[in-house]
Amino acid sequence: MKIKPGLSVISSTDIRENVVLNMANTEGVEQTLELLKSIAYSPLINAHDHLVGNWVPRAGDKRPYPNSHIWVEDMKNSFSFHERSKFWHNDGSFQHMDHSALAIAKLGAYKNLFSGCSIVHDHGPLQMDTYYDSMPIIVPKRYRQCHSITLGNWWGGESATQEMKLSKGEMPFIIHLGEGKDNITKAEFSELEKQGLLQKNTLMIHGIAFTDYEIRKIAMVGASVCWCPTSNFYLIGETFDIDSALKHGANVVIGTDSTMSGAINLIAEFHTILEHFPNFELRTLYKMVTENAVKALYLDGRYAKLDTQNTNNLLLTDLIDKDPFQNLLGLDMAAIKLLLVDGVPRYGDSEFLDMFESPEAEYTLFRTGNREKFVIGDPLEINEEIDAALGYHKDFPFLPF
Repeated sequence: MKIKPGLSVISSTDIRENVVLNMANTEGVEQTLELLKSIAYSPLINAHDHLVGNWVPRAGDKRPYPNSHIWVEDMKNSFSFHERSKFWHNDGSFQHMDHSALAIAKLGAYKNLFSGCSIVHDHGPLQMDTYYDSMPIIVPKRYRQCHSITLGNWWGGESATQEMKLSKGEMPFIIHLGEGKDNITKAEFSELEKQGLLQKNTLMIHGIAFTDYEIRKIAMVGASVCWCPTSNFYLIGETFDIDSALKHGANVVIGTDSTMSGAINLIAEFHTILEHFPNFELRTLYKMVTENAVKALYLDGRYAKLDTQNTNNLLLTDLIDKDPFQNLLGLDMAAIKLLLVDGVPRYGDSEFLDMFESPEAEYTLFRTGNREKFVIGDPLEINEEIDAALGYHKDFPFLPF
């Protein structure tokens, strides 16, 4: 029996714990597969990462920093930065089509894939189309950006005002803003407004310094804020005023930042949030990494909702907890049964791969726990290339092998 691209998912995260897939075999005859102890989700969306920054351990010996701009320079003296440089001999360029840079960026994309993400936004200068097209999951290429108000576009790109103009209001304009607690970062929001950059398509990353009044303005305009609490607490010791954002109805999304300062993956980010905000509603968390993220990143709405008639995007997991939202907290790399993105199987239990008729992509098989998994592409090869350059094995905790 084969599954053709386009499954029909009967159940959803809100309805029942068991999942029924309607399929068609090669003769077009309808078949039914009932998967007990399973939950179906719309795949998750990580709204902020720096894919080439996913190295470990975290960097930063002078924490807490008054602002992240100081950390940017301090990070360049860290063990992680120098160890990564043995593999990627970065000349200061933020164009990542060099083989080593591309390999590390792919590793960052795999970090997200293995946590159930179908999409991750890579904040940095725009790359060639081949960069985005080579990734194992979706890395959006329709956006404009600036690093920050204070440092400008030091890593590449046009001025902030020109970048916003180029967005034409039809794609997100993304910028680090208010990542600190000093007067420099507290002044960034007003400067953003002064430059005419607070618009509906503005996605501000971090916002630690934002006041209640500023968050109210963000909500009124319809702009978005990306909350990266693990990175915030690690670098600055404080985070974005999420209570104020919820009060005013601001569109908040969640990002991991890179592992040089942030969480191992998006699921770990959930745990950080609940550690600091134990009463945070789990349904709201899920909305932030689906519906809210689609709005902030100007994505097609199909990436935030299970289509029961033609399911091309699906995160199918073990049933760990009968509450589907609580279930996400127990999700690990072994518990993902199938990650389907745009009709292409990206990761999951190996028996699912056999159900898809002649997938064109190349896959790698490996074992994690007591289960055989498949994954699109070959992250093991990337890990082996890094090991060869370093002369020893480098363990990345976001990989399942």
